[in-house]
Amino acid sequence: MGALVDLPLDTPDGCAQQQRQYLTFRVQQDMYAVASRYVREILEYDQVTQVPMMPSLVRGVINLRGAIVPIIDLADRFGHGLSPLGARTCIVIVEILDEDETHLMGALVDAVSAVVEIEADALRQAPAFGSRVRSEFIEDMARLDERFITLLRMEQVLSVEQIAAMAGLRNESLSPAADVR
Repeated sequence: MGALVDLPLDTPDGCAQQQRQYLTFRVQQDMYAVASRYVREILEYDQVTQVPMMPSLVRGVINLRGAIVPIIDLADRFGHGLSPLGARTCIVIVEILDEDETHLMGALVDAVSAVVEIEADALRQAPAFGSRVRSEFIEDMARLDERFITLLRMEQVLSVEQIAAMAGLRNESLSPAADVR
């Protein structure tokens, strides 16, 4: 299983072609992409099992061939509130590396668009401001068909450590106050 690691586009071992393939998808009105080598599968949205006391961005979990996979609502992760569920809503299963451990995570998106080739000369550095997502979530911007697509750093977007910390903060804030006498 591969880990979510950034590799240069001009790798000498023939991986350059794979490096340029990205899965594009929509979250609200914005188009995003993730390197296809990290995508394990795409699922139609189906019922997820909600987990009590989780932050709202954790929509729940699914059982994927015996593995419990958390489903993260990308719109909520980006600070835009929960995604409305629709006919094209999908779960993109990605594999990420977090502290030498590989994790499967599900990203809830409004719609999956296509797998596209993005050439190195189409890549642009993301602006320091003006984006609808936090700068640490952005790998690059890509110009594709006269519009820009945000290439995401999924190891940041779906950081197990950050999401666990959010869940811990929520659990602490919901716990009863200590009995003070």
